[in-house]
Amino acid sequence: MNVREKDNSRASGGRYGNAPSSGLGGRTRPHDKKCCAFGGRYKNFVCSLLLLSMVSLAVCGWIVFGNNDADLTQVESSAQAAERKKVYLGGTPIGIYLETDGVFVVDTGSIVSADGSTCCPAEHIVKTGDYIQAVNGKSVTTKEELVDSILSCAGEALVLDVERAGEQISLKVVPVMDSDGEYKAGIWVRNDTQGIGTLTYIDEEGRFGALGHGISDVDTAELLNIQSGALYSAEVVSVVKGTAGTPGELSGIIHYSENNRIGTIETNLENGIYGSITGFSQAVSDQTLYETAFKQEVEEGAASILCTVDGTCREYEAEIKEVRPNDSDVNKGMVIEVTDPDLLELTGGIVQGMSGSPILQNGRLIGAVTHVFVADPAKGYGIFIENML
Repeated sequence: MNVREKDNSRASGGRYGNAPSSGLGGRTRPHDKKCCAFGGRYKNFVCSLLLLSMVSLAVCGWIVFGNNDADLTQVESSAQAAERKKVYLGGTPIGIYLETDGVFVVDTGSIVSADGSTCCPAEHIVKTGDYIQAVNGKSVTTKEELVDSILSCAGEALVLDVERAGEQISLKVVPVMDSDGEYKAGIWVRNDTQGIGTLTYIDEEGRFGALGHGISDVDTAELLNIQSGALYSAEVVSVVKGTAGTPGELSGIIHYSENNRIGTIETNLENGIYGSITGFSQAVSDQTLYETAFKQEVEEGAASILCTVDGTCREYEAEIKEVRPNDSDVNKGMVIEVTDPDLLELTGGIVQGMSGSPILQNGRLIGAVTHVFVADPAKGYGIFIENML
């Protein structure tokens, strides 16, 4: 699935910038169809005129503060132990199919009219990122329905019901007959997208999380508003090894058939895609529950990545190089480096299609792979698992 980000290339595929690359989606082939700070206010009452007394009070105050911090830490630890979730690990490739909530506008463009002049009927009216949801009051959910409405307009103005930045607005566009005798509005649109990524986890209620970042339009980099979506079984058939300056990718097959549908995608957020697994009990029948870690438990040092690049889901050695709990970008909570010689030989490190691959440390799930550094494919970013739960 193509996903574009200016500076990073996601581990899920797309166009990339000059720095790190993000990992969701490799190429697909048609098949079957196609610190933690505890603040507190302390009041010191010093009523002595003697320096010795003042020193004594200061020392006592320090001791009291120390005890209070310890108590707070104990309370925090108890709360964390009670709230810690357990999940089943992913690490397997998934085929992703999404339909947008309305027809997504990629751009507007010019057309050559029947009289030979060039015009842009929708320019400065319809904007990139709009979702066209109805034409003249009639709902449209696919680009084909939108095209049919324009072709049959007979040159009359069309009223488009559009969602723009979360608001509902109405726009008027007058299509123009082109040189082939057909009415056109000069709007580039799409209503679906697909690709390959990696499943991160399934929880005890049969809910899943995957990718560790949202799915954005390849041309606009806009996070897509989705109406519906599905997970399908997929398999990796080849690997393009990453090199400095050129991200690698997983190429695979998505099995688009109902009996290969393994889940329903319900939300597409900045921190991943989420939904429910079909046949949950059977899907996890031979798996073990793993505890999840809190971000303050993640530490620099040895870790591992669970992924499928050669047909087998297996664990590969890695290292946490930097922990960034306060980074403003939720998808870049840690810097990771692949150290496993086998994975480096197979892929060169992190490649597109590995977005969502679970990261493990000290026997717990701590996060998921999200991006690869274009300049150094052995390294990339990961998201904390607590930001995906």
